[in-house]
Amino acid sequence: MTLSVVCVALAFQSCLDDDDTDWDLRYPNALVTVKPISGNAFFLQLDDKTTLLPTNMTSSPFGSKEVRALVNYKEVDKPSEGYSKAVHINWIDSLLTKAIAPDLGAENDEIYGTDPVEIVNDWVTIAEDGYLTLRFRTIFGNTNKAHFVNLLASTDPTKPYEVEFRHNAYGDIHGREVDGLVAFNLSSLPDTEGKTVKLKLKWKSFSGDKSVEFDYATRKSTVGKSSSIAAVRNALNLK
Repeated sequence: MTLSVVCVALAFQSCLDDDDTDWDLRYPNALVTVKPISGNAFFLQLDDKTTLLPTNMTSSPFGSKEVRALVNYKEVDKPSEGYSKAVHINWIDSLLTKAIAPDLGAENDEIYGTDPVEIVNDWVTIAEDGYLTLRFRTIFGNTNKAHFVNLLASTDPTKPYEVEFRHNAYGDIHGREVDGLVAFNLSSLPDTEGKTVKLKLKWKSFSGDKSVEFDYATRKSTVGKSSSIAAVRNALNLK
């Protein structure tokens, strides 16, 4: 899957009027998981405990896919029908959402790459709801060349919650610094059995190997009910 979204573009699924001039509506105010339920209905998981019921959209713009997304919404005084809050979605834009990649052993470097990135300390760089969402920065020059980003799990049984971010630029290493967003589903990691553990992320930066730890707990099952950043957008062509 290839995702190509221009920075601060207006290519998102929007419910805004074309002549709207309220700039507060142009920026995301939440990072969510879009969770389809029966039929084409859906709800939004705001964090590990808070769910949002869209009142102005009856079907998910992403079909039956569960994805992480940036959204601009406002709470409304309407029945939430068992969810935490009822909301009006001004716009919503999905992120590239992937599973942890299979370990290919000696072929990891060739397939997944070793090109450097910087992980940006930002509100969208977070482990929540069973996902690791990352804002990263790298060099990008060729708009027609898709960069390949992945997450690999440690093969060391003593490090069950250690993962590594990989980036293959396919030779596109000259140009300008550009930010990208990607979310990884962590469901293939061992169950934390209700505990919060440290998830260690490793990556190759422009100044050497780096790592950081996140608080992580395996996602609890969330069943949908029946229902009647400073802004940052992907400026990378990713897959």
